Amino acid sequence: MKRPYQPNVRHKMKTHGFRERMSTADGRNVLKRRRAKGRYKLCVTHTVRITVNK
Repeated sequence: MKRPYQPNVRHKMKTHGFRERMSTADGRNVLKRRRAKGRYKLCVTHTVRITVNK
């Protein structure tokens, strides 16, 4: 049986990303609330880890 969470970056961005939030009035309200609360991250972002071999 597959577990419920099957991570997919593209799906996450399309659902919870900044552009998606800005596209609707309710999404803009989400960002407004998070700004008011002082959240460091307003929404999910695609981050790329850079590892340096020493």
